[in-house]
Amino acid sequence: MADKIPYKRVLLKLSGEALAKDTDEIFNHDYMECVASVIKKCCDAGVQVAIIIGAGNIWRGRSGGDMDRTRADNIGMLATCMNSIAFQDALSKTGIDARVMSAVQMDKFAELYTAEKARRHLEKGRVVIFACGLGSPYFSTDTPAVIRAMEINADALLLAKNIDYLYSADPRLDPTATKIEETTYTEIIDKRLKAIDMTASVLAESGHVPAVMFGLDEPEKIYRAVMGEKLGTIVR
Repeated sequence: MADKIPYKRVLLKLSGEALAKDTDEIFNHDYMECVASVIKKCCDAGVQVAIIIGAGNIWRGRSGGDMDRTRADNIGMLATCMNSIAFQDALSKTGIDARVMSAVQMDKFAELYTAEKARRHLEKGRVVIFACGLGSPYFSTDTPAVIRAMEINADALLLAKNIDYLYSADPRLDPTATKIEETTYTEIIDKRLKAIDMTASVLAESGHVPAVMFGLDEPEKIYRAVMGEKLGTIVR
């Protein structure tokens, strides 16, 4: 089975909002466990899975108002750790051994991240969740997602978004916006398409990190993407 899988190791980027789907609470535990069960299905098929989660369900830069940007971003990094621990719990309920690794030292909550240790966890069949971004302000979670994907030698970056495709413009604002089924990082950068932030796009292009962008309206899409089914937007 594992020999037929196009991606043996993936990094899955989840938005923080996905953890709070259809609820006013910070976490939708039932939905998180549903996503976790799909990730277990991927692991059972022989895929090594690493995850990075945003913090939009708890904190965004704009939440800080006129707060110092560094302090506001530090709060955002802490929020990603909260999400990582919550999702680790959801994964454990499915029987998955998951480890949270943080770019910021916080021994009581997470292991300190090193690429070598992360790769060892993956090789042993554990799911690794990366928290606290790069440990530095001024970066969205898109950039650490690309960097961690390169560091662990992931075969692909899976970007589970709240929209089904990358579009030529924001479809909520522009009724003429069209779906893009396949593109390149060069095109994303040149046309300033709102797929991932520009820093992440430049890094992904230089690091030759293929990506699949798809909606997380159905958690099963994670498994379908891992199995190589054509869905969402493929970025070369």
